[in-house]
Amino acid sequence: MLGQLYEIGVSLGGSNYVGDIGRTNYIYPNKPAGAAFFKYNWNPKIALRATYSYLPVEGNDLDADTDFRVTRGLSFTNTIHELAIGLEYNFYDYNLSESDKTWTPYILLELAAFNSKYVVSESAPNQYVFDNKNSFAIPFGVGIKSKLVGSWAISLESRFRYTFDDDIDYTTDTIQSLNFGSNNSDWYMFTGVSLIYTFGRPPCYTNGL
Repeated sequence: MLGQLYEIGVSLGGSNYVGDIGRTNYIYPNKPAGAAFFKYNWNPKIALRATYSYLPVEGNDLDADTDFRVTRGLSFTNTIHELAIGLEYNFYDYNLSESDKTWTPYILLELAAFNSKYVVSESAPNQYVFDNKNSFAIPFGVGIKSKLVGSWAISLESRFRYTFDDDIDYTTDTIQSLNFGSNNSDWYMFTGVSLIYTFGRPPCYTNGL
């Protein structure tokens, strides 16, 4: 009979974006963000994971490292709500019930759906009508986790999302005043610390994978 071991946790940290406005640093959290997740440990190397993330993002050309963007002076804010499912792959066996297996670096591979605002139309010069839409992203990340005390663990993680959209910053070729972007897809990221609670009876893990 297969043993089961579950984890729930919350993450606090910061989010940032890379696109047509502002900085181009992939790890530069500049907005408070958070997440909640649930994990099922399939075996000591692999955990299946579902995550909800709240990720405000912003960009400001005045913070950019290119003269063109600084001179242009555009800025924006948006809020991303994301649901992701995927897996964590541990580099070492991870099991809080065994003293020599209580920490590991890991990689994260997921698929995600997210909701954000976009511009529908321009009702008057520089006055825009917004709506919300759902899109998809491919998240991946790296982290390290370790036992804290008892059934509690802690992790440090960075997650990167490649989207299939170029309008998180509201750029669009259908409105002349917002046609300032390239054809490159936008990215958004999260970097933070997680507090994790482990529960369920000690695992008798399944083989495979």
